[in-house]
Amino acid sequence: MTTPRRPTSTTGAPRTLAEELRGRPDDALAALLLARPDLINPVPGDLTQLATRAGTRASVVRALERLDRFALQVAEALAVAPDPCPYATLDALMGGDERTDPRVARELPRAVATLRDQALVWGGEDRLRLVRTARELLAPGAAHPSPTGLGPSVAEATAGMSPGRIQQIIAAAGLPATHDPVTAVGALTELFEDRTRMAALLDAAPADATAVLGKLLWGPPYGTVTAHPAPHLRWLLDRGLLLSAGPGNVVLPREVALHLRAGLAHRTPEPVAPELAPVTGHAERTVDATAAGQAFTALATVEELLKEWETGGPPVLRAGGLSVRDLKRAAAVLDTTEQMTALWAELAYAAGLLASDGEVDERYAPTPAYDDWLQLPTEQRWTRLATAWLATTRTAGLVGGRDAKARTLAALGPDLDRGPVPEVRHRVLALLATLPPGASVTPDTLLARLHWERPPRATTGHEEDLRTRLARWTITEAELLGVINRGALSAHGRALLPAAGADAARAAWRPPTDAELGAAGVRAAALLAPLLPEPLDHILLQADLTAVAPGPLVRPLAQTLGVLADIESKGGATVYRFTPASVRRALDAGRTADDLKAFLTSHSRTPVPQPLAYLVDDIARRHGHLRVGAASSYLRCDDEAVLAEILADRRSAPLRLRRLAPTVLAAQAAPDALLAGLRDMGYAPAAESAEGDVLISRADAHRTPPRTAPTPVPEGPPAPDTTLLGAAVRAIRAGDMAATAERKPSPSADPAPGGLPRTTSADTLAAVQAAVLTGTPVWIGYVNAEGAASQRVIAPVRVEGGFVTAYDHTADEVRTFPLHRITGVAELADDPA
Repeated sequence: MTTPRRPTSTTGAPRTLAEELRGRPDDALAALLLARPDLINPVPGDLTQLATRAGTRASVVRALERLDRFALQVAEALAVAPDPCPYATLDALMGGDERTDPRVARELPRAVATLRDQALVWGGEDRLRLVRTARELLAPGAAHPSPTGLGPSVAEATAGMSPGRIQQIIAAAGLPATHDPVTAVGALTELFEDRTRMAALLDAAPADATAVLGKLLWGPPYGTVTAHPAPHLRWLLDRGLLLSAGPGNVVLPREVALHLRAGLAHRTPEPVAPELAPVTGHAERTVDATAAGQAFTALATVEELLKEWETGGPPVLRAGGLSVRDLKRAAAVLDTTEQMTALWAELAYAAGLLASDGEVDERYAPTPAYDDWLQLPTEQRWTRLATAWLATTRTAGLVGGRDAKARTLAALGPDLDRGPVPEVRHRVLALLATLPPGASVTPDTLLARLHWERPPRATTGHEEDLRTRLARWTITEAELLGVINRGALSAHGRALLPAAGADAARAAWRPPTDAELGAAGVRAAALLAPLLPEPLDHILLQADLTAVAPGPLVRPLAQTLGVLADIESKGGATVYRFTPASVRRALDAGRTADDLKAFLTSHSRTPVPQPLAYLVDDIARRHGHLRVGAASSYLRCDDEAVLAEILADRRSAPLRLRRLAPTVLAAQAAPDALLAGLRDMGYAPAAESAEGDVLISRADAHRTPPRTAPTPVPEGPPAPDTTLLGAAVRAIRAGDMAATAERKPSPSADPAPGGLPRTTSADTLAAVQAAVLTGTPVWIGYVNAEGAASQRVIAPVRVEGGFVTAYDHTADEVRTFPLHRITGVAELADDPA
């Protein structure tokens, strides 16, 4: 089978970016598509389309944002260099005349290779070309100064200047007169680029003149002058060392600035990333143990929040999210700040433990997955939260801020997704993983490294860019979760990373798959489990009506004790206090006095104190002595004296009680209000049913219908996998072969430029039949059922029934083509090889 030829330039050097891409091997094309996934969505038809898409503004901006600082500095230098730029010129711009930093020359080939691999630079070493869109973004202009601080060249700055004025400048500079402005500008440029002659010219400058040039040297290069400038300014203007940039404005020409800078395009080239030098070191065992304790606290906090919301969670705002008032209430329950409360709520939401119930009166409540989560071992409950935190794009740090329309961002609201979050979190942890166990660095050191790997965008005002804020929030959140401690990565936090310690700064990042996160969670759980305290099955009762839990309690004990007593303080040990209200709460839940005393006796390592036993008996004796039922409501009691006492109490006035019988009072209040009022007065009433039975008022835990965890919202198109990359490269190659294959000239088949081949139906049938017999590929024009026209290279195998069965090089598969949809056929040129 004949292989179609691809056209090349006569000199062997690529003439366009498409030609250079055409000469790259398949693995290099796959690397380009992986580094810039926007180029593959949709898959380009050929390499010309790929090159065109790689030069669009949105794609170039995205590619520039993913460069490290030195590669970006090299791109900025190319934007102010001649086009095309020899490698030696670029080397001089980056290293300067004095060559004080040998690392620049050593790292420059790597930076150029990075730009070339990402299709931002193309051409040979003697003709490096920055793609036009990148040059427009990085080159100096009045609206957008160059990041290098350099101004326009002499030729650009004098473009609108009169020929007479140009002649005056070169005369003042000591240059001979010329016959045309172009030659004059060229002579002035040569003067400014000649180090010896330029030094002699500046030696004759007034002292104040060089000070003016120094102010504009590193940018911005623009300044203002009055209608009658001072003599030292006039001296600079007369010799073109400052050129007019509009009424009252002047600019320092690029060639002058480069001479004063000793040839440097940047004041401080940064060829290598800042080192992560550890400032403190802690014992690895101490870091791991303390982080494990914080991980346990994080679990307890999330569980406490969801327990608070399981019997009646906060309502969902009309625009979505949690109101400020409800966030403050939750913060008071957790005894923490509103910002931290937002983090725990978002974490539970990301893990699929919390969602809205979808009812008419929509409220937040735990999901059925929350009950399953509670049954997991402690270490597995933590890894569920930690892996959800790593993968989610939800950003709790934004809560309380403002969106683009100045609206407050609410916790659990719809506008908290930020695409870069997972990448920043993984990168922060991966950098910490490169340090020895127990070692830590300051946040500023870590941020300096992150800023080199991905230079921050320019922002207005004093607000940090998004990625910097995300990194700071990551450090704080990781400390609260127990992933890091004292600035050092814990062992279980290190195990969470699918590729811990790998230097992925220069590679295309992709989110870890569910399988990778699951495997990392298993590793982390195995390391965390031995560090967690064993749950206790006992408490210590004290004579002051308190109980001390010296550690975490087993779940049944903790749940029952949480009903019978109120938590007074937390920490390494939890203190519970027994009160009349808490004991009554346990009795309302269906427990008897004997049940409560038996429970305390079996779980306390100390005897049940007499005051506690008296409290339980006293509340149990009075519990249910009064009965409240539904009429409007009524109150009955066998003891008439108690009812008389209630009627005489001024605090009962809001209940509007009146005696119906010696043992029955009627009230103008609902039963629940009557119950609450009597309890406030110090009584222990019980509700009863219509049959007169005591009602057990155990609160039912509310659950949402089954819900899935929120899907992360990625930044830009997702990174393609290996299968998609291979298929895309094959499709692009096949399409390029169809578009660039040389064809034998045929008067009847030659299309107009960019058109499809045209042959009659008889000629088309004859051509494909001949191709079947000879086994040679042909070039066809084809229009599909939707009317889309395309060019294809096919190898016909069979012709019958009005259809051609052929191997389609463009699609890399065997396909069947209706003959009536083939516009024409042309033979491919023979491969001279």
